[in-house]
Amino acid sequence: MPFIDCKITKELNDSQKEELKSGLGRAVSLLHKPESYLMVGIADGYDLYFAGKKLQGGAYVEISLFGSASSSDYEKMTAEVCRLLSPLGVPADKIYVTYHPVKDWGWNGSNF
Repeated sequence: MPFIDCKITKELNDSQKEELKSGLGRAVSLLHKPESYLMVGIADGYDLYFAGKKLQGGAYVEISLFGSASSSDYEKMTAEVCRLLSPLGVPADKIYVTYHPVKDWGWNGSNF
């Protein structure tokens, strides 16, 4: 069960959010997970600061993953996240991605 939480400084319309969600749905296969278990959060118009300055076009993407993946899989996923955010006006050098392998994940009254 992956969760991809995107905090983006740009305001997005519904079509852009849908496109991003769909792209992340395809990209999650790079981490050997199916879209059928993927949850995506998109917070647009989000204030992000780096080195004391407000980012005008930036994003923080947090990927929580039941289990883990290899460093090379994470590298591919980071590249794909940057590719998906680029058309939304977010340059790659303003995109920060973190990965959080999760040992225990609860759903529907029990844990996987």
